Amino acid sequence: MARDRTSLYERAVAALTEEEAVSELRELAELLAYHDQKYYEADDPELTDAEYDALRNRNNAIEARFPELVRSDSPSQKVGVEPAATAKKVSHRVAMLSLANAFTTNDIEEWVESLRNFLIELRSPDVPIDVVCELKIDGMSCSLRYEQGRLISAATRGNGQVGEDITENVKTIADIPQVLAGTDWPEVLEVRGEIYMTDQGFLQLNEQQKNVGGKVFANPRNAAAGSVRLLDSTIVRERPLHFFAYTWGEVSDAFANTQWEARNKFKQWGFLLNEPSRLVTITDASLKDLFDYYEEVEQTRSSLGFSIDGTVLKLNRLDLQSRLGFVSRSPRWAVAWKFPPEKAKTVVENIECQVGRSGKVTPVAHLKPINVGGVIVQRATLHNADEIERKDVRIGDTVVVQRAGDVIPQIVSIVRELRPEQSSPYRFPSHCPVCDSLIIREADEADSYCTGGLVCSAQAIERLRHFASRNAFDIEGFGEKNVELFYRKSVVRTPVDIFTLEERNGRDFPSLSDWAGWGDISASKLFESIKRSRSISLDRFIYSLGIHQVGQATAHALAKHYKSVGRWRQSLEDASVSAESEAYEELVSIHGLGASMVDDILGFIAEPHNKEILNKLIGDKDPLVTVLDIAPASASSAVSGKTVVFTGSLESMGRSEAKAQAEALGANVVGSISKKTDLVIAGPGAGSKEKKARELGLTVLTEEQWLDMIKPKSEGKIGTGAQ
Repeated sequence: MARDRTSLYERAVAALTEEEAVSELRELAELLAYHDQKYYEADDPELTDAEYDALRNRNNAIEARFPELVRSDSPSQKVGVEPAATAKKVSHRVAMLSLANAFTTNDIEEWVESLRNFLIELRSPDVPIDVVCELKIDGMSCSLRYEQGRLISAATRGNGQVGEDITENVKTIADIPQVLAGTDWPEVLEVRGEIYMTDQGFLQLNEQQKNVGGKVFANPRNAAAGSVRLLDSTIVRERPLHFFAYTWGEVSDAFANTQWEARNKFKQWGFLLNEPSRLVTITDASLKDLFDYYEEVEQTRSSLGFSIDGTVLKLNRLDLQSRLGFVSRSPRWAVAWKFPPEKAKTVVENIECQVGRSGKVTPVAHLKPINVGGVIVQRATLHNADEIERKDVRIGDTVVVQRAGDVIPQIVSIVRELRPEQSSPYRFPSHCPVCDSLIIREADEADSYCTGGLVCSAQAIERLRHFASRNAFDIEGFGEKNVELFYRKSVVRTPVDIFTLEERNGRDFPSLSDWAGWGDISASKLFESIKRSRSISLDRFIYSLGIHQVGQATAHALAKHYKSVGRWRQSLEDASVSAESEAYEELVSIHGLGASMVDDILGFIAEPHNKEILNKLIGDKDPLVTVLDIAPASASSAVSGKTVVFTGSLESMGRSEAKAQAEALGANVVGSISKKTDLVIAGPGAGSKEKKARELGLTVLTEEQWLDMIKPKSEGKIGTGAQ
């Protein structure tokens, strides 16, 4: 698994270079996808909630600093995991999303500031803001659908769009009303909340499980999630499950004007609420009441009788929530303020360097096994030579480790008074531990790189793993171990070799069926998997090539812009000829592509070895793979698929709100004007951008004209979609 090769940095995001950010975001995407599967699908997490949330927090912080590097598989772009293949599926009418995380008072201050910056009427700190404070229940999210006041269905969150049907099991939970109390509920109402176990119920269940030789659960959340997904509802009925309501999805009619009013409605209809809650009015910059609530909850959490992992803050007014909307998987109007992770002390037994796909050499500390937050850890990233020198980490040192930012923990500090007398500073290697090539480090770079290139087997193997990985060609059966096996046997050295494997089998090398550990069935499965992978979307194809600095987000941006693999390749080849060409101008105008990224893309296209591989993979003569074109943008709005630039000041809304609104309608908002721009919205002070737009003959709209163009023709479903 990629989790064993991770090397995330612990230093401040502000200190990261663009290249470091690309590397971290790639590794974070892989790690979080793995841990999502362990948490949501297997109900067997390897991380505590605090550690998992810190991973997401790190990812979000890097994306905030490098928005152009956001990947299409980013944790910020998705929720949960796909429902189990064997489960009955339920489509959510309103997406069932999640929350962004905060860990410090500074994070909360920034969240409140973001509300004021986004909404013009809140700009002044003198304007009061009402915020609802709730408990963050550590359970399993569930959506309950009521029609005419009766429970019709229940579903898990799933991937946010489609969940698993758990209706029959949910009907056994006493806290969930089969028929709503009162008469003022909407005809269609989706109530969302958390299924959980009390501490006492959890302990009793585990005792029962021990007595009958059943599965003993690690924590109440796992027990609740595992119970809800059982196939036999008669067993579920015996499990001590409970439910708190806190939000809603699709409703046929609005039933409240504020979050606080909605909570009271839930209570009237027969639901239990996640108490204690509090309605706080922010009237100054201190945010003292918000901080007081968090501290009170943290101090009393052990006496609540059920597990929580933080608090949730929500803007109270629903009309303002609607305007703030969502960014990726989370609402702007709410945030989860999580409790901090745990730390522990252990000993550094060894330090070794690992070589990645790009040749980056990453030192990793091997630790004396230690239990941190319920998980045994044995390794910690040391990031690079500077970090080792700065912290003066040595073999034999006692160190404080924290599993807050990675499954491979971070070394927080050294316990110097416990350092062995004979210890000596660690010396970073001058040559690659894999191929013995020289290791170099540029003067302005933090990282060191092996110069071996294609000679270095570690780099070559990592590139092949990347090509076949889930977010690229997704070749099942061609994972970490088999890639290395085939490479060592000189059977697969380039991507082309993968797609010619079956025709060369038994001709250019001994038949796979005769290899140790293989056979006719396993060989056939691999060949079938390779056949299935021959058809691939354009963005995944671009990503699979492993171009330096081109992650999934950049690959998606390139695919979205060029639409077909033929146009993509021809345009890039034309752009590589001259920086004065129209093709080059088109490339640099794509939102999110910096100068160094453009150089890396064009450098890849110009390299003869890469040209040869591309010719064999997608050339006109007998191509090995089929790259699917990008479908035209939906015509669901007047601006779907159009490239839009905002310039000058706006009077009815902030720039962030305008951009979010345009993107929600399917527009592609960019920062610079080119011949490819469809619409320019120019407010007062537009200046040179408006002038250039008119010189190019582009369509220039006033703010009033823009608002008239995007005016909704009909109302959509009412719902929050979030936690």
